[in-house]
Amino acid sequence: MTYRPYQQITRRRSRQIHVGPVAVGGDAPISVQTMTNTPTTDVAATVAQIQRAERAGVDIVRVSCPDAESTAALAEIVRAVAVPVVADIHFHYKRAIEAAQAGAACLRINPGNIGSAERVRDVIKAARDHGCSMRIGVNAGSLEKHLLEKYGEPNPEALVESALEHAKILEDHDFHEFKISVKASDVFLAVAAYQQLAEICDHPLHIGITEAGGRRTGTVKSAIGLGSLLWAGIGDTVRVSLSAEPEEEVLVGWEILKSLGIRHRGVRVISCPSCARQGFNVIETVAKLEERLAHIETPLTLSIIGCVVNGPGEALMTDLGITGGGNGRHMVYHAGKTDHTISDADMIEHIVDLVEAKAAALAVAPKQAAE
Repeated sequence: MTYRPYQQITRRRSRQIHVGPVAVGGDAPISVQTMTNTPTTDVAATVAQIQRAERAGVDIVRVSCPDAESTAALAEIVRAVAVPVVADIHFHYKRAIEAAQAGAACLRINPGNIGSAERVRDVIKAARDHGCSMRIGVNAGSLEKHLLEKYGEPNPEALVESALEHAKILEDHDFHEFKISVKASDVFLAVAAYQQLAEICDHPLHIGITEAGGRRTGTVKSAIGLGSLLWAGIGDTVRVSLSAEPEEEVLVGWEILKSLGIRHRGVRVISCPSCARQGFNVIETVAKLEERLAHIETPLTLSIIGCVVNGPGEALMTDLGITGGGNGRHMVYHAGKTDHTISDADMIEHIVDLVEAKAAALAVAPKQAAE
């Protein structure tokens, strides 16, 4: 397949910072984030949740640190997980200092909200001393009073002005290891704010539609908002905000990146919606295979088409494929070519075996090439 429209995406040029070992901005891959929802003081539960997100492919995880007990627990959490941890700080500067000391890779904090110039200097010093970056997180639901009075309501200009006010505080202290987000639950507001911000600065941008809703509604809103921004080359790291488990946010984030050809991970399933022509139960088959193949990290494509109308054509563009046939026999394709048939009873296990073998072969190939 030679037609790849996603190659037309040109990323906005941004400075590069680091969240622990993960580069954000510049030419670094767009990273996928999530946030825990367990009490941070419950170390075991929080670590378990982060580890589930790790298996789903998360690059960065944020945890809330509202009190001293949480920042104390953070030190244990950081040691127990593989991904860098961002400490979510609101207002209290001591929590930011404690989080930096506990090993946080990044502080999510708005410097204009933590008090005096001395407190700001103390937080910046802690970040420098412990190798922390920062995220300025502007939200339409918590804009500063003076900006609401100036603009009358949350709008793109207000979000951008808030972000730049906070950024200036860090820049005035010669601190440049920070990224910015300007989130809103309204897709149009968020996208417009990010577009404006992207045009006037080179700071790396953390993009997201905040408080997007449940799994279905939030996925749709995030796909529209983040998809629009990413298609325009805007965004260096993403978080899909869902009223769902963190690993679901990670999976949706990956699907958005994969659908635009920006990053590739795991099995990308191309499947039909099914109709009366289907030779097997497509919906049930897809659900089972997605569950059985969730552990695979190697990028590859699998087409699951219920009949021969579109099946052979889709199989031409996938690594493996199956097309429904008659009498309970279905055609299996490999690299776009017909290979063999399989019966209903053996189909799921057979496809799982084929995909696992293909993934293993693809994973070995780059190592052999390097040798």
